[in-house]
Formats: sequence, structure tokens, C-alpha cells
Amino acid sequence: MIDTTAAHPDVVSREEWEARRSDVLAAEKAQTKALDRLNALRRRLPMTPMDNYRFDGANGPVTLLDLFNGRSQLIVQNFMFDPEWDAGCPSCSNLADSAPHLSHFGPYDVAIARISRAPIDKITAYNARMGWDAPWVSSLNSTYNQDWGWTADDGEVPGVSCYLQLDGQPYLTYSTSGRGVEPLSSQVGYLDSTVYGRQESWEDSPAGWPQTNPYQKTRRHDEY
Repeated sequence: MIDTTAAHPDVVSREEWEARRSDVLAAEKAQTKALDRLNALRRRLPMTPMDNYRFDGANGPVTLLDLFNGRSQLIVQNFMFDPEWDAGCPSCSNLADSAPHLSHFGPYDVAIARISRAPIDKITAYNARMGWDAPWVSSLNSTYNQDWGWTADDGEVPGVSCYLQLDGQPYLTYSTSGRGVEPLSSQVGYLDSTVYGRQESWEDSPAGWPQTNPYQKTRRHDEY
């Protein structure tokens, strides 16, 4: 447990707290408008054609178009799971835990899937352990990861990519990696609202706030 007596916010009257909160609210509203402008830029990106890659699924071969499941859009979590590992990346697992119920994407004609380079038997076992529902395929026998940078010279790369299909042709419309996936993590959003934040050394926090190196607290949900 964290000793919160060592460092904590100043104690002030309710009136002063509300005044200070109003200052932060103004900054939050500016950020919301900035995010709206960023999302508008994303919607205006061009797209580029993709090969209809062939993956290994739990029940046999699966193509990129198959992952659309008859829908026009597809969001893929490019999940770090090296073929030599026995379990998926803890941070990628955290992001997978944040995914909403898949039914919520139906009205928007969006499908959700995951792609990793681990063999399909490891993926299937880990997926069952974690209790997730989204389709998850192996790119071990495909060049997908290497072609699009999800496997680099120094290992696996985490991220999310978005696709659109038109007349049986898949297109890449958006891709992000690293901290670009943070808006999709519900845990990050909750922690950023707390007084101690993510408790990581890179954060700009007052002196004495609890901090550790990044990702030190992140575990798979059945390992805490």
C-alpha cells in the first residue's frame, strides 16, 4: 500500500477548491476541442490498399477480409505476442481488457480483431485464459507484421490499425503505436483522473508523489 501521509495535496476550503477546479476545467474543455480537431484530421486522412493477408485462425485459415465479418470497417489490435513467449504482453493485455462489449460496435458497422505473431495454439490458450471474445489470429506464417512494422528488428511493436473495405478490397485508413493507443485504455483514463496519476517517473508530479519506472505496476488481470 502507498503511504499517502508522506505527500498529498494541500487542504483548502471548498470555495478555494472550486475556484482551482474551474481553472482545470477550462483547460480540460480546451483539450476536448483540440481532440475534436485532431479526430477531424484523422477522418480526412487518405487510405492505402492492403493485401488480403492470410492468417492462421483457431478453426483454419482466415483472411484479412474475413476479419471484417461482413462489416465495412475493422479495428485491429496488433498485440505483442512473440512466438517464443508463453503469454501475451501485459500492457497489450491491459488494452484488450479495456475493449467494450463487441455488440456496441455493431451499429457503426465496425468489427474488432487481434493479430499476433505467436502460433495459433498459444494464442487460443491465452485468449481462453484471459476470457476475451474478439477474434484473434496468428500472423506467424504471413508477412503482415513485417510488412507493416508490427515486428521490427528488435522485436514486437504494439498498436492499433483501422481498415475499410470497398468492393472486396481492404484499405488501411489509420494506424498508431506506442502511447498513441492510450486513449483506448480505460485504465489510463481513470488513473489520470486521480491525484497520484499513473505513478510513473516520467509524469510531471509534485515532489514526493509516489512514482516508479513505467509499466512496473502493469500485470495481466489474473496476476495481481
